[in-house]
Amino acid sequence: MLAAQTNSHWILSLALLASWVSVFDPTPSLAQQNQQRTIESRPDLGTGQSTYNSNCARCHGLDGHGGDKGVDIAGEQGQRLSDSKLFAVVSKGLTGTAMPAFPELSRQQILSVIHYLRILQGKEEARNVPGDASRGKTVFFGKAGCSNCHTICGEGGFLGPDLSSYGLAASAKSIREEIIKPNRVEPTGYRSATVTMQDGTQLEGLLRNEDNFSLQLLTRDGGFHFYTKSDLRNLEYRGRSFMPTDYADRLSSSELDDLVSYIIRSASKASPTTSPNGEPH
Repeated sequence: MLAAQTNSHWILSLALLASWVSVFDPTPSLAQQNQQRTIESRPDLGTGQSTYNSNCARCHGLDGHGGDKGVDIAGEQGQRLSDSKLFAVVSKGLTGTAMPAFPELSRQQILSVIHYLRILQGKEEARNVPGDASRGKTVFFGKAGCSNCHTICGEGGFLGPDLSSYGLAASAKSIREEIIKPNRVEPTGYRSATVTMQDGTQLEGLLRNEDNFSLQLLTRDGGFHFYTKSDLRNLEYRGRSFMPTDYADRLSSSELDDLVSYIIRSASKASPTTSPNGEPH
């Protein structure tokens, strides 16, 4: 009987001790650790891009392919580095090189930078891209008429920026928002105008070069036309982009998803030495 009471006493004591440890032990439980890993496995692309542009782009370039001050980290050499190695390089720097440490960046910021770098490297599997790219190609060259102005992977028009690499760094959300934007400012280098010649003939296009006496106009067919201003009857600056502002009504939600998917998927096929150069306008 005494032995049984003694065993019961020890069992109760161990149970109380386990309960006390679970309350006061600062070490996270396995479930808490897994939850923390889940949180950290969702780096924000926007944070990664802004942090990269502020701290890394000055040496490694906006596209990650380096320059006079920094090495190519978007190419094959950078792709071979594991996430843990990249984390150590960013947080601690590299002794004997110009690569500094960034102790002011939080763990989550560094993880977001690494995630963004993987996007620059063309590892698009890290991104959640809605829509069907094959259907999106049909929309791009058909219903949306994007190819009238934009080139992608060597096909399309001349008036707008080449979108071959645009989807490499831009998020699906930002691309969609840019497409359906109702009010759009003409980007630098894409000022549109209509020229009227003395015989009344009119041409519409983009001003590629202009000074006080002359201008060069790029028309939709890809032709360049040089004019002396004194020979023109009228020069009218459009003040608005050629890109339509009714895509939110013209395209369904699924068609927009397909179009965004095509732009992003096409970027992975662009040359790794080609940097993102421009946005829809």
